[in-house]
Amino acid sequence: MDKLKMHTHDLTSENVEKMAALFPNCVTEATDENGKLTRAIDFDQLRQELSGTIVEGPRERYHLDWPGKREAILAANAPIAKTLRPCRDESVDFDTTKNLFIEGDNLDALKLLQETYLGRVKLIYIDPPYNTGSDLIYDDDFVENSELYKLRSNQVDSVGNRLVANTLANGRYHSDWLTMMLPRIQLSRMLLRDDGFICVSIDDAEFPRLREVLDEVFGAGNFLATLVFDRNRKNDARFFSVGHEYMAIYARSMAFLSQSDVILRAPKEGVDEVHALYTKWRSEHGDEWNLIQAKLREFYKSISVDDPRRPLARYNKVDEHGPYRDDKDISWPGGGGPTYEVLHPRTRKPCKIPSRGWVYPNPERFWEEYRLGHIAFGPDETTVPSKRSNMFGGDSQVMSSVSFSYAQTSANQFDRIFDGVRVFDNPKPVNDLAAIVQYLSDGDDLILDFFAGSATTAHAVFIQNAKDDRRRNWILVQIPERVNEEERTGQNAAEFLTAIGRPLTIAEIAKERIRRSSTLVRESNPMFAGDNGFRVLKIDTSNMRDVYYAPDAVAQGDLLAQVDNIKPDRTPEDLLFQVLVDWGIDLALPIATETITGKQVFFVDTNALAACFDAGLTDDMVKEIARRKPLRAVFRDASYGTDSVKINVDQIFKLLSPDTEVRSI
Repeated sequence: MDKLKMHTHDLTSENVEKMAALFPNCVTEATDENGKLTRAIDFDQLRQELSGTIVEGPRERYHLDWPGKREAILAANAPIAKTLRPCRDESVDFDTTKNLFIEGDNLDALKLLQETYLGRVKLIYIDPPYNTGSDLIYDDDFVENSELYKLRSNQVDSVGNRLVANTLANGRYHSDWLTMMLPRIQLSRMLLRDDGFICVSIDDAEFPRLREVLDEVFGAGNFLATLVFDRNRKNDARFFSVGHEYMAIYARSMAFLSQSDVILRAPKEGVDEVHALYTKWRSEHGDEWNLIQAKLREFYKSISVDDPRRPLARYNKVDEHGPYRDDKDISWPGGGGPTYEVLHPRTRKPCKIPSRGWVYPNPERFWEEYRLGHIAFGPDETTVPSKRSNMFGGDSQVMSSVSFSYAQTSANQFDRIFDGVRVFDNPKPVNDLAAIVQYLSDGDDLILDFFAGSATTAHAVFIQNAKDDRRRNWILVQIPERVNEEERTGQNAAEFLTAIGRPLTIAEIAKERIRRSSTLVRESNPMFAGDNGFRVLKIDTSNMRDVYYAPDAVAQGDLLAQVDNIKPDRTPEDLLFQVLVDWGIDLALPIATETITGKQVFFVDTNALAACFDAGLTDDMVKEIARRKPLRAVFRDASYGTDSVKINVDQIFKLLSPDTEVRSI
């Protein structure tokens, strides 16, 4: 029974916990007046989080630090004047799909997504650039130049003399990567649901620092596991063949998962297929277990070593309960277990007792487990019985932290999608990622990948949705990094590059992979009617003229030219999507276009938003929109036919649709 505290609440501790929920990276370790370690607020870090300028004032504490960290925090919080422009020509099912492909720098994308998708993403998977020591393509404005960096990080003195022997291991090599990663991870955390997860693939070079950054941003208590993937073996290595990669997995809130009794389990891959075969063989051969067992083992031989069904081969025996394995220890952990007598069912003689005693506390429990099919006896009493696991006894299992997934198999699968053209190096194994998608998401969950690469995440979601008939959707972000076309190989390389019709970038490869994988999944699952389209949005400067943001920069003589505050190359649909971003409306909602009194009107999700940006609006046109009773309505300042129409808009909506929120741009 718990005891009453019999004292008032420790408000300081409670406030620290509240701050930890809002800013986990601002919680650190400190010593109290008795010299004891306790949780405390890192006020320097908190000041930086709440400041629009760089804050000075370090103090001694346990934390990860590097030259450029404060600039990275500042960059995460700094506003941007950018927007998302729709691109119908490169999309598939633009008007109806809920999948988004955002082309541009992911730092900008994460900021643009904050208002709309705050706390809505169930799973984030990223495969960031592995640090090879070369320049990063994410050329953030806050990354200082090399010479200034070396001076401030004590790699050179004031006249340029070298102070350290190995710049690769002393500063910029790791700092540039950390400076690039920190603001993106911080912003991504805000998008996760309370029951959400983030998974980050990485190799040995930055794994220790990745863990520290994730500990700082998410809190060390939210770490779940590090998965290890054995990709390949390198016989030409000088010391060790390093052929593995890691995936660090964190929860958004372990406390929420615990309160919600969340337990992660995955179906055993291929069980349904084996069950169908077992049923067929039983109908053909009855209780001829040796024959059925031989057929089962022959089936296992047909499964390749990297097939996700391969672990089923351990269930290589069969009886009336189905396939089973009987190689699990039945003795008491640590020794000292009970040593009661157990008679062999066939010989009726006492069985050999395990050296540490039985795992079951008494004979009654032992024989109950036997009746349930959980214990296997040897041919006679001289063999210690063992615990058995039945394939059909449970339809789910916990995911292992170690997997074998060969890189060459993944590369070959990817090349087949592109008809043998090697357009991308080292793609992620799509089956591995599909397993993560299945394990950590369900239903109509939203999945985000802001280092999309070749779009393996989108392909994996397509596969998994078709397999378990779910409606997961995704948001992918990829910068249009140029690819050296001369290095691409394959019999149809020239034809492929010509078909793209645009400079070959990783973003173009990703979009083409989504189109092709969507078709492949449809062909393999003709009954699946899920969403395999995607809406392409491209990050660009704001649709508003510069005077909109800096009116004091325009001379008086230029004012007449600035009456229209929209850039001349922007379309009404461009304006619509900036409104969606600014208003925090879901960017994947269906969009319909109607003509009302000769003007183009957009209706988002029927009545979530009505928008008209055409010139010459009239009272009659505004009244027609108001009668639809949209939740929101937006017009263009320069579009009102007369001043009286502009004045009357609010009154019209107050009369016909008082609950509509009306704005103009």
